[in-house]
Amino acid sequence: MKNLLFPLFFAVTTAQAGPPQLILQVAKFRNLDQVQKGGEVEISVTVPTQPLTYRQRAPRSFQSSAVVDLDILKADGTAAWHETVTLKPPVLSDTTIAIKNPLSFLKRVALPDGTYTLRGRIRDQYKSANGETTVEQPLVLAAPTGPAFSDLVFLAKPAAKASAESVFNRGGYLLTRAAGGYYGRGADNVFFYTELNAVPAGRSVRLHYHLAADDGTAADADAPLVTTQGGRPTPIVGQLPLGPIPAGHFTLTIEARDAATKKVVATQRQTGERSLTDYAPAGAAVPR
Repeated sequence: MKNLLFPLFFAVTTAQAGPPQLILQVAKFRNLDQVQKGGEVEISVTVPTQPLTYRQRAPRSFQSSAVVDLDILKADGTAAWHETVTLKPPVLSDTTIAIKNPLSFLKRVALPDGTYTLRGRIRDQYKSANGETTVEQPLVLAAPTGPAFSDLVFLAKPAAKASAESVFNRGGYLLTRAAGGYYGRGADNVFFYTELNAVPAGRSVRLHYHLAADDGTAADADAPLVTTQGGRPTPIVGQLPLGPIPAGHFTLTIEARDAATKKVVATQRQTGERSLTDYAPAGAAVPR
């Protein structure tokens, strides 16, 4: 689902209650397990709490509740993975408060290469009529036939070195996703992470970043040389000033060139959105 939905969810005016909303974003990486070939799918789930129904729990105490069912279906329709998450947004003392922060969480699933369908369903537990929404999107996992980037993910803050194992760690870094690829008021930089696959070990690669808005405004930068790793993807972390990029959609393109031959090795791009007036939601947390 496209990022253009986010300004609606972050608006400070209260909209008429509608069905619950569910935003799914998927990032695909190669599985680091050399025994089990395939890919790793990272599912970023964002639930705007504005449309949810709030019930009174005590005097001046209101809370909503939603259940999110996530399924990955094989091409023949059978289940490859399923999980259910119950969301309990913070208690509010006044439901007329317009700013109800979206909730985000992250799931990581290892799958064999193949064709799948990702299905997400959200149910407002306090609303019987028009209280359910289902979202589906195709999902294809395939081993790269040559040098290639994994999907590019936007981060809410710079990647930090980390050794612990968790769903938020990848490539030796702690990654805090920017929900929906959205950068809000006060954000001066776009932060990102990707991995470069299937490049011979010890190869020197030069990276070039190109950030462009829909109106043609653009910014470019070159990163220091990267030496590829052997037998595993090479993590790529970076940041670029948002600077002249106006509010609205933007596209970040990463290009890798062989430092010796100057030939393009791989490219990858991702779209995001910037707002100069509304704040972005908090990063994903461990779901309860």
